Parts: sequence; C-alpha cells; structure tokens
Amino acid sequence: MVAIIDYGMGNVASVQKALNFLKIDSCITADFDKIESATHIVLPGVGSFLQGMKNLKESGLADFLTEQVIDKKKKFLGVCLGMQLVAETSEEPYQNSGLGWVKGKVVKIEDTEISIPHMGWNNITVCNDTFYKDLPSKDFYFIHSYHFVPTLPAVIAATVNYGKDYVASIQQDNIFATQFHPEKSQLAGLNVLKSFFNNA
Repeated sequence: MVAIIDYGMGNVASVQKALNFLKIDSCITADFDKIESATHIVLPGVGSFLQGMKNLKESGLADFLTEQVIDKKKKFLGVCLGMQLVAETSEEPYQNSGLGWVKGKVVKIEDTEISIPHMGWNNITVCNDTFYKDLPSKDFYFIHSYHFVPTLPAVIAATVNYGKDYVASIQQDNIFATQFHPEKSQLAGLNVLKSFFNNA
C-alpha cells in the first residue's frame, strides 16, 4: 500500500488516479497508523513552500514523516512542491526551513529572458537512470517558479533546460523526487511511477 500524504496542498487526487491506472494500491491519508503500515510514501503538492511546511508541522506530519523516511528508511517519492519540501531551506516567500532531508536550498527562478513560472512540457536530461530506464519519451510537464539547488551534485537525477539548466529530479538513498508532475506527464510520467513503485 502507498500512502499519499494529505496535508492540504492539493494534487493528491491526480496522483492517486495515476496509481489506480497502474493498479498500484494507495490511500490518501494523514493518519499516522496508515502511513506507518504503508510500503511507500508519496508527498505531492502545489503552492507555497511556507504554507506546506506550516501544514506539515501543525499536523505533526513533519516529525512523523522524518521518522518514517530518514530513520526507518521507508521509500519516498516527492512531487513538485513535495520535492522542494525535502530541502533544508527555501526563500519562498522569505527564508524559512524545510524538512532538511536533502542538503540544499530552494530559490526563485531569476531570469529576465524567460517566462515565469516555468510552465509546460520540457525534455529532461537524465543523470541517474535508476527510475528513468526505457522511457517512451523524455518530455515532462512542469509548473514552478522556484527551483531546488542541492548542495551535492551527486543527488541530481535529472535536469531540465529552461534558459539554463535546473534540477528536474533528485535521488538520495530511499528518497526520489521530481520537480515535474509525473502524474500529468502521460506515458513518460507513468513509466517513471511504475519504475519507482516496482523497483524502489
């Protein structure tokens, strides 16, 4: 069973719909017992980093998820905001702390030559193909105004070029996360989800 974390930041239903299509059992939950019994944890999300962390902290999920993912090494997938929240800090909308699972910071995309937010389909460049083997395409759907800058380049699993290269995906131990939305990225996205849940 996959626990899709419901912490008030949206995007949970579309993730579950993709998992249903792949015939992967999941539940949308904030219940600690259900999360404890899950084999995998998914943290999706859209919106503000600050609000996301506020919701996680106030519900007790921040500490509980840290115990599950960092201490107990449960398989974890972060999607969009869910990827950014694993960072140490973010400047959205001002300097504040994240979950701190992966060393790095989240900063605003600063480029006067491109449209912000970065929204739409872009090809990724794969750096670590653990969950990117046999892709039908490398075109994925993005929507974000901030981006994750990891301290250690070794955790970067994929990049995307939007004026310049940005981190599209990270992988560290039992943690895998994507800035793009695999659940909205058609066959390529479904391929990544299937690869993660079947092999992680």
